[in-house]
Amino acid sequence: MKYSIYAESTPNPKVMKFVANRMLADKSIEINSLKDAKGISIAEELLKFHFVESIYLSNNFISITKINEIEWENIAMQLRVFISDHLNSNEVKNYTEHINTSINNESKFEELQVKTFTEKEKEIEDILNEYIKPAVEADGGAITLNYYKKNTVCVDLKGACSGCPSATSTLKQGIEALLKQKISPDIEVIANEK
Repeated sequence: MKYSIYAESTPNPKVMKFVANRMLADKSIEINSLKDAKGISIAEELLKFHFVESIYLSNNFISITKINEIEWENIAMQLRVFISDHLNSNEVKNYTEHINTSINNESKFEELQVKTFTEKEKEIEDILNEYIKPAVEADGGAITLNYYKKNTVCVDLKGACSGCPSATSTLKQGIEALLKQKISPDIEVIANEK
């Protein structure tokens, strides 16, 4: 069965999500340069387009962030066809299976985000994974817990969520409200500003 790709808009006007009918990756990676691509052919080829700013590859989708100077209606179809042609000209594969996440501590792979969390952080992480993560992934992004200290929850936003104009309202009205209800009414949620 060949790959088929459809494009889906996201809440971030700079990001479009290109969804495949098959899995593309077993690791999630944010790619901002050819160096970050680490031999992932689809990412390397997409970064050659002058209007592609960054890529977020996860599961069965690729979220592409474009430059401001071009509109999606001028490039979405071109990218959809390109991705489909590229994937179908190669055999079906896991595009991130060759990547060893333990070698490079500078890597941006989510697997390296494995930290030793306190019991309270584990509780917060479980809530994020159960209630928030599926919705964020549906929008072409990712959210992970960075830390919890003194009633402040810091999260990392990736893919379509990074730089999204509605991220602040999502953090405050969605995530913070949920954590106030389930953990403590004094909790504040912030995004990690990398």
